[in-house]
Amino acid sequence: MTRKHYADTRWGQIHYVTAGDGPAVLLLHQTPRSWDEYRDVIPAMATAFRVIAVDTLGFGSSDSPDVPWSIELFADGIEDLIDALGLESCAIVGHHTGGVVAMEVAARRPDLVSALVLSGVPYVDADRREAVKSRPSIDGVPLSDDGSHYQHLWEKRAPYYPAGHSDLLRRLVADGVRVGPRIEEGHLAVNAYHMEDRISRVSPPTLVVCGELDEFSLPDVPRLLEALPEGTKSVTLPRVGVPTVDQDPQQFSGVVADFLSLHLR
Repeated sequence: MTRKHYADTRWGQIHYVTAGDGPAVLLLHQTPRSWDEYRDVIPAMATAFRVIAVDTLGFGSSDSPDVPWSIELFADGIEDLIDALGLESCAIVGHHTGGVVAMEVAARRPDLVSALVLSGVPYVDADRREAVKSRPSIDGVPLSDDGSHYQHLWEKRAPYYPAGHSDLLRRLVADGVRVGPRIEEGHLAVNAYHMEDRISRVSPPTLVVCGELDEFSLPDVPRLLEALPEGTKSVTLPRVGVPTVDQDPQQFSGVVADFLSLHLR
């Protein structure tokens, strides 16, 4: 059974859901999703772990800080949640933006993070920050009085989603509507992050996961593996792309659970 909760952080309340018992595993979503991205992963993982799926600050039902968003701010919220839960350690699983947040938490608090799963995470350095300055926004669309911006969001995201899975797009758009006009800020936070200065601080056992159809992040996997600790594992998931987590939740949860079972007791 999934239960809903709130915890206080330095930036306001953060919302999360829990299920299962055992070693604690935090699940962090991509932009502009919410814990709902892991809706079908949670039951599978809750058979062996205490699953905690979080709405990052600014997303879902969490508070939206009235300051510029950053990976550091998102990580503040996760760090405060871990402390509020009284966890001595936990694993963190993050998808796209959530993976970058997970990396920052692991870099700043190695005492808290016992294992790390980075799913669909891009490698962000000075070259990337320069390259994305001229790139069109991923989710940003001009607001309209007739609601047509929601259709524009659907059309912008549709190429990243598999044909015949309009249900996944509906869930993304619903989460995007809740974020409102700040919908692009999660992506901007990723692209402003100085990963090249932080990734060497990551020390827990790490698994890098990416869908074989994820053209956005798959090319960066070799660079992540080069920069992460020796012994970092990598798995390329067949038949899935950017929405790896909810496109094939059974495949995703199986790979993640197998890795975590080796490192969590």
